[in-house]
Amino acid sequence: MQHSIHLFERLPQIEARPATVNDGAFPPVRSKPLVGLIRNGRSYHNGGGSPVEGPSHNAAVSHGALGEVIVTAPQERSDLVEILADFAARRVDCIAIDGGDGTVRDVLSCGAGIFGESWPTLIVLPHGKTNALALDLGIPVDWTLEQALAAIQNGKIERRQPLVITQKDNSGAQVRGFIMGAGIFNRCIALGQRSHDFGAFNAAVVGLTTAWSVLQAFFGSGNNPWRRGTRMRLRTGEGKEVEHLGGLPADERYLLFASTLKKFPAGLNPFRGLDKTVRVALLDNPGRGLLLRIGALMRGTASAATRRRGGHVFDGEALDLELSGRFILDGESFPAGHYRLNAGAKLRFVVP
Repeated sequence: MQHSIHLFERLPQIEARPATVNDGAFPPVRSKPLVGLIRNGRSYHNGGGSPVEGPSHNAAVSHGALGEVIVTAPQERSDLVEILADFAARRVDCIAIDGGDGTVRDVLSCGAGIFGESWPTLIVLPHGKTNALALDLGIPVDWTLEQALAAIQNGKIERRQPLVITQKDNSGAQVRGFIMGAGIFNRCIALGQRSHDFGAFNAAVVGLTTAWSVLQAFFGSGNNPWRRGTRMRLRTGEGKEVEHLGGLPADERYLLFASTLKKFPAGLNPFRGLDKTVRVALLDNPGRGLLLRIGALMRGTASAATRRRGGHVFDGEALDLELSGRFILDGESFPAGHYRLNAGAKLRFVVP
């Protein structure tokens, strides 16, 4: 629940629970919903630097005919486990997450051992610096809790599946989120964090970091850090290694990007036409011929010639990753290692 990149030394540990079917919208437990609200006071639009004042959890606020809300304000990530366990014991109808993409990641990761694959309906109040999930769901940045509670009555729900990144030799070590990257992606995210300090957010950050990264890689010399590869191996869920099309050593790639989202900032649509949930974009090298075509790749209109130069876009059910460098998930950094990447259960989100 930080406002800048945090370096995790290991993945969060969860107690695995059996998967259950979570496709249909469950009927509400009450005529007026009981909502558990998790407010990240460090999120940009919630104050940005200091924790919120008041009780850490269990403060109930009535919203009249719209329902009752249990207000919580965790000070640390570790507080989330106790808060979510309390929500489960009270059988809340909805969990509202007030923050950005990183707050959503923390809630889903900490709650995996509590709710298993059967979560209450979720509400996203997009008050972070980056809110890619909210954009994908069509939620405006000024959406309020009152509007979300009213929308519950309309029953309009969208389903999304998070990425689940699991340590290969420890199935209890998992983290869940919606946008994952490695290689030069890490450097781009660090640049994006610096852009926040100058007032650029969301689509503006995407445009700024993409343009700067491409210019650095295109005009840089061979030892420019923006042109370096990262050692990684990728295999499909069936164990087939993803083909390497040259430009860097066979055990290095330039950029890895994976997501389960359908829409992205700045009108980008790299996964146009792909149907499976786990979608991947991969650049084998920083060749100038490939970089000149990165715009087409990001719009989902790459040609066969672009693919021959080392630009991959594909989907699947799972992906095995061997990463020698850290990876980024929804804005924060996790350690190198050997991981299985797949899609989690279908989660229900309230939308306008």
